[in-house]
Amino acid sequence: MNRRQFLRTASAFSALSAIEFAPWQSMSAFAREVDDFVRGPVVKDHPLRQLSKHVWMIFSPDGFPTPENQGMMCNITFVDTAKGLVVVDSGASVQIGEMAIRQIRKQFRKPVIAIINSHFHGDHWLGNDAFATAYKGIPIYAHPGTIAEIKGMQGNMWRTLMEQWTNQATLGTRVVPPNTPVEHGKELKFGDVTLRMHHYGKVHTPYDICVEVVEDQLTCIGDIAMDRRIANMDDGSYVGSLKAYELLEKNAASKIWLPGHGQPSADVLQWNRELFEGIYRPCEQAIKDGLPMDAAKAMVLKDERVVSRAKDTKGFDVNIGKYVSIAYLEAEAAGF
Repeated sequence: MNRRQFLRTASAFSALSAIEFAPWQSMSAFAREVDDFVRGPVVKDHPLRQLSKHVWMIFSPDGFPTPENQGMMCNITFVDTAKGLVVVDSGASVQIGEMAIRQIRKQFRKPVIAIINSHFHGDHWLGNDAFATAYKGIPIYAHPGTIAEIKGMQGNMWRTLMEQWTNQATLGTRVVPPNTPVEHGKELKFGDVTLRMHHYGKVHTPYDICVEVVEDQLTCIGDIAMDRRIANMDDGSYVGSLKAYELLEKNAASKIWLPGHGQPSADVLQWNRELFEGIYRPCEQAIKDGLPMDAAKAMVLKDERVVSRAKDTKGFDVNIGKYVSIAYLEAEAAGF
């Protein structure tokens, strides 16, 4: 038991002795107070970096949550508009959100006026807590499906997972769901900046929103593609991803693709397209030839598109078997 666990347990027993037969309402209120009191440590400052006229980011160098990085695994993006700042993906905890607020207050003398959550995986929205506390009544935009998922099982599940993965460094984070739905084609205008929403069906999740900063020819793509990391495809689709890349290149006139994980560049979609083709097409061929999953994995590992990226892809050795199995099952389902 670590110090935070001990404090939580000790406080709970002390209070229980004082409210021996209190109503359940009192117990619930007390539990909330304990959660508010016991918090994970402050996250160290990560610098702001300007990408274009209106777009700034806090870059996260890590691709996965650990006790050492305290869950700092997702890029946080800010769009500087004449009306104020818009946040695209708020980070994985209240502590990370608070760090981001400290950084933008050093650079800007204007409020945060909106948040956009790209999808329901917690490293992209658990930081909502900090912004909602600092900027009362702030609109938090997301696809309607994302809102429903966070209000449902995904919200508390992701809060719990992040605490486990970081050895409770994210303790104290509240689930603050998005409150304003947006659909494909919706444009949000903030003075001199237009943000256009793109949704192309099931990609990384069924509800991914990409945010095009029209004036800057830059699009925030969340996790539909990553830089030197394979996106978690448990909730996604390889075929859907490949389709989305094509539609984004056609409909979002962007020179920079800004992923939720890794460095932004003009090549992010192409890098992921070739990697996903290298994983999915051999599985598709294996299904056509009546070959088992092990044979499909061997074919994937020999595909030049995969071989050329293996060394540079974070978590490749640990995750490639899982991602091949997901691709194989998707190809199998498509064959029926």
